[in-house]
Amino acid sequence: MELLTMRFGCMVLSCVIGLVSGLEITSTGPASIQKASGESAKLDCQFTLASEDTGPLDIEWSLRAPDNQREDTVVLLYSGDRAYEDYYPPMKGRVHFNSPDPKNGDASISLTGLTSSDSGTYQCKVKKAPGIRSKKILLTVMVKPSRPRCYSEGTTQEGKDIVMRCVSKEGTNPLQYVWEKTSGNKLLPPTATLDTAAGTIIVKNASASASGSYRCTASNLVGTDECVLQLNVTPPPNTAGIVAGSIIAVLLFLLIIAIILFCFCRARNRKKYEKEICNEIREDVPPPKSRVSTARSFTVGSQRSSLGSMSPSNLHEYVKPQYDKIPSTEEYDRPPSHAPLPPPTASRMAGPNLSRMGGIPVMIPAQNRDGSIV
Repeated sequence: MELLTMRFGCMVLSCVIGLVSGLEITSTGPASIQKASGESAKLDCQFTLASEDTGPLDIEWSLRAPDNQREDTVVLLYSGDRAYEDYYPPMKGRVHFNSPDPKNGDASISLTGLTSSDSGTYQCKVKKAPGIRSKKILLTVMVKPSRPRCYSEGTTQEGKDIVMRCVSKEGTNPLQYVWEKTSGNKLLPPTATLDTAAGTIIVKNASASASGSYRCTASNLVGTDECVLQLNVTPPPNTAGIVAGSIIAVLLFLLIIAIILFCFCRARNRKKYEKEICNEIREDVPPPKSRVSTARSFTVGSQRSSLGSMSPSNLHEYVKPQYDKIPSTEEYDRPPSHAPLPPPTASRMAGPNLSRMGGIPVMIPAQNRDGSIV
């Protein structure tokens, strides 16, 4: 109840002040302005004074808070016949009064180099006691679309669904995307579906005729930009050939692995066999025949000495002793129990008879059974 009473009192006071004061805002400009980033905007606020308005003149431009929990931000101020144009640091050097002397009735301001953060509701408040008047203007700073990126998603084969996309990273909504074909008959494929909000075009069951150059244009209320896409629809690949090639490649790979394993196992077995042969003790190797060779050399030498001492005249009468034959290896290795019997001996000449015949007696050393000299 008290709140209603206070609001009613304020309304009555405003009406009384309006009847007493002659201050009026006479601007007829738009209440809403849309501009692109980087441009300039003029916020119009013109007023008239009357003889009743005798107090000091104050002009205040503020940026209204988006909710009631925050305070309004003062952007520009005129007070005491002086303009304070650097009052708000983010707009320092970018905002100023259009008139060098605003007290003459022109409180309009200009903003240069607009950015998206400059968007909001601006209020012009003129105070000259006892009069107070204000005006609100909505400023929307829009960012024009950046150069979009055109690309295709997935495969571009015949018989497949081809998706082409167009995306701008910057730009104030609402953005609109329009696709058009710029080559051939310049008509989109009959199976194409266009989404202007998402910037996509879907060509279902694409054919070779869908190949060509496409252009996408991104636009909003403050600007446009475009990109170009070259689409090449290719025939489907030879699946049978790919499968056959893959199988052959796998078989060759397995064959190479098998050959490598075979060579490795063979080399390993050979190395193992050589190692076993080196460590094996041979028991069937006969001992060296050093004594046989000694006996053989001695016997042959003795016989040659005996023959050398005999003359040719009595050489035919020489009778070879029974031990002039060297036993062979088999006879040497044969056990004593199986040794052959010696051949019958010839009649030996007596020493006197041999002397009368002109011979020279020679002593032949005796030999045992295995050929050693006794």
